[in-house]
Amino acid sequence: VLKLFKLLHRTRQEVFKNDTRALEAARQKINEEFKNNQDETSEEKINELLKIASDVEVILRTSVIQAVHTDSDKL
Repeated sequence: VLKLFKLLHRTRQEVFKNDTRALEAARQKINEEFKNNQDETSEEKINELLKIASDVEVILRTSVIQAVHTDSDKL
């Protein structure tokens, strides 16, 4: 669980590099979700939550695009 938690934070830092608002929002969401489920004892539910977190990490790494304005009408 801790390994996945750290992986999500590392991925967040790479994906949202130089975007302080997105970095902070992602940090809060990751911490909130792990905190809300920290007392879970059902092995089945824990495995389901770990699968969701792993899927989120893959989506962040492969699907999120950060754009930068180069001109007034170009990204």
